[in-house]
Amino acid sequence: MTARLRTPKLAEAIAEHIERLILEGVLRPGERLASERDLAEQLEVSRPSLRDALQILEERGLLAIGRDGTRVTQFLAPLTEPLAGLLHSNEQVTADYFEYREAVERKATGLAAVRASDPERQAIRECLGEMQAAYDANEPDREAEADIVLHRLIYGASHNLVILHVMRAFSEMLRRDIFFNRTQLFAIDEFREELLSQHKAIGEAVVAGNAEVAEAAALRHLIYTGQSVERFRRDEARTSLALRRLNRSTLIAGGQG
Repeated sequence: MTARLRTPKLAEAIAEHIERLILEGVLRPGERLASERDLAEQLEVSRPSLRDALQILEERGLLAIGRDGTRVTQFLAPLTEPLAGLLHSNEQVTADYFEYREAVERKATGLAAVRASDPERQAIRECLGEMQAAYDANEPDREAEADIVLHRLIYGASHNLVILHVMRAFSEMLRRDIFFNRTQLFAIDEFREELLSQHKAIGEAVVAGNAEVAEAAALRHLIYTGQSVERFRRDEARTSLALRRLNRSTLIAGGQG
């Protein structure tokens, strides 16, 4: 939002400018834009031209204009919502999800180590600090949120727009426990401690610009998390089976043991 835009088709030029900001991840799904007046001042355009531009983007499905202002839509939702329903709590899909992340996120982390700008490296440092603070305060929910933020920062720092948007969509599904119950995992002290150590290794390698170390750290993290989810589910299934066996008398005539 810098240089003054001058073109015969000003509304279309403004729309393309905002669209570019959405593509680059500057404006993110779910975020509310500044007021019409403030946005017009930032872009140095008239409010009528800006209003026309916002309507163009609303028609394209990128913005939603309502009483509470204008928001960036969850524009991948038409794809991810039906997918989320298909994937929800499917054990095989969870394994496939981690396999996919091993391939994509490993590469993204290496790219981030090479391509991250100074502000992006600083944001990663600050996120690692937030992770440590949340861990020290014994706030698992806060840790889980910092987890997502760190990975999203790395996707952005990879400067690969396809990785950024696709992985951000997956991370939103992860936040909703589509693949596994993150809340239960973060309640386990051993898991929290190991996860903090792994995230530090990833983040510090990216900040240091060491792609090889960053990729190796990302791969270790994803393998560990995938195995932890599998172990947790296995233990949960065994406990459930044991309880069914202990309570079998309620299913048998005469309450036989």
